[in-house]
Order: sequence, then structure tokens, then C-alpha cells
Amino acid sequence: MTRQGVRGVGAVLVAMTVAFTASACSDDGDGASSTVSKAASAASSVASEGSDAVASATAAAEDKLNSVKDGVNAGGDVKAGAPTTDKDGHATSKITVENGTGSKQSYVVQINFDDPDGNLLDTVVVTVDDVASKKTKDATARSNRKLEGDVKAEVGKALRH
Repeated sequence: MTRQGVRGVGAVLVAMTVAFTASACSDDGDGASSTVSKAASAASSVASEGSDAVASATAAAEDKLNSVKDGVNAGGDVKAGAPTTDKDGHATSKITVENGTGSKQSYVVQINFDDPDGNLLDTVVVTVDDVASKKTKDATARSNRKLEGDVKAEVGKALRH
């Protein structure tokens, strides 16, 4: 299983733990158990939606990377900057590609947006075309959806072609 798959399973396990904890609570007549149960149900729904979105984004990223013909691993050529949040609530990260080869190259880069615990929140693929020999070129990775809390960006995969 890929790291992204493990992270998606982690989100589901958290939701299941919340749901199990809520179901284990007894109702002392003040409605607290009902409130906890509703919160657990909402948490489970959000985790499921988030997990589905991550799974979809991961599949799309893998498709894009697999479509690159004659790609060479170029993870060392790419750096992801600290993410910021745009006006729409999406995480963005400045991506810098350094082409150390003797000819112009293009890059396809997967950027993973993670929470502080390393759980995958979203993943995107950025194409950086025509990076001149021995030069750098910047691009911006933007999450597919709004991300809240502390988010970090990291290079998942990078292919030079």
C-alpha cells in the first residue's frame, strides 16, 4: 500500500475510533450521549468525505505521473516552499525546479499537502515546462480543496522528461 493509501486509512480509523468511543458512552439522561453520537457521526462523515477526496486526488496524480513517457526520477531537482493559504482557503506552495542537465527539460511534479502528523490532506500535480539548462524555474502548487490548520507541502514524486 502506498503512503497515501496508509494516510487515507488513518483518517478512516480516526473516524471509526470517534464513532466507537461515542457509542460506548452511556446516556445519563441529559442528552450528552446523543450529542456525542451526533458529533461522532459528523466526524465520521467528514473523514469519509476527506478520505474520498484524497483518494480521488491521489488516483488523478498517479494517472498524470504514469502518462509521462520516458520520465526520469528528478526528486532532487525540486523543492516545495512552505504553504500559505489563498483567499479561497486553498493551500499554495511555491515550487522551485532546478535543471542541472545540459539541455532544456520539462518536469511533472506531485506535491503532497500534509498535516503536522504526516497525514495526507491533498495531492496535486504541477507541470513545469521548458526549464532552461542549468537554470531554475518557479511554479505554484494549489490544493484541490480548502485545507484548514497547519499544512506542510512536500515533493511526492518528480519526473523530468
